[in-house]
Amino acid sequence: MHVRAGRFRLYAAVAAGGFRRYATYRAATAAGVFTNTIFGLILAYTYIALWDERPGLGGYDQAQAVTFVWLGQALFTVMALMGGGFENELMERIRTGDIAVDLYRPADLQAWWLASDLGRALFQLLGRGVLPMAAGALVFDLALPPDPLRWLAFLAAVVLGMLVSFGLRFLVALSAFWTMDGAGVSQIALLAGTFFSGMLLPLNVFPGALGEIARALPWSALLQVPADVFLGERTGLDLVRAYAFQLGWAAVLLSAGRLLQAAATRRVVVQGG
Repeated sequence: MHVRAGRFRLYAAVAAGGFRRYATYRAATAAGVFTNTIFGLILAYTYIALWDERPGLGGYDQAQAVTFVWLGQALFTVMALMGGGFENELMERIRTGDIAVDLYRPADLQAWWLASDLGRALFQLLGRGVLPMAAGALVFDLALPPDPLRWLAFLAAVVLGMLVSFGLRFLVALSAFWTMDGAGVSQIALLAGTFFSGMLLPLNVFPGALGEIARALPWSALLQVPADVFLGERTGLDLVRAYAFQLGWAAVLLSAGRLLQAAATRRVVVQGG
């Protein structure tokens, strides 16, 4: 019991440290908010033009489509859709060999980086998520949830999306054990995440089999699923299915990460011996 409490306090402290670390970069945060807001304006007017030509595209009305744009800007850094999380630092530690020290520590490698990344994501949600969304609400008529329960349901979907995002990036980072530096795998993952998360266009717009495949991939749990919850497209049993989808992918990816971590540990032990 005391051991579990101690570990909880340790990982809570790591998460708090991750939050404080990113909170110190105030100028970078302000620049990020400005950039997200400008991109949001550009994309929003592009979506307005598209939905004027194709009303109801993807099952969204124009207000929902514009809201989707601002949700994307709000969650862009939260889900680290273009990187910027822990993965570059972890890959660097693998490349230099410093990872050997991490693997021999009593703290679990995956849990340590997960706690740190959740702290980062929480700061990004508050620091770079709220303000662009507020700016979008001032300029456009957004389809905001009318009741607090849907806001809570959305936040739950965001937290589950964070777990899926971490699971994907942890696997990418550990690939550096078997590649030169993991850069190639990282670039492929970034491209896939940008396309299949809904960052470019809602996945509901994708036609036929491509749309079905895109919605079944783990990246859809990062933006498309939370956005659908926010927009009221997932309620009742559909909401439960959405959570189950996110939980399922989180479990698969985190389990795969543990297996890859165990293989990496054996590799380090053999090489060290």
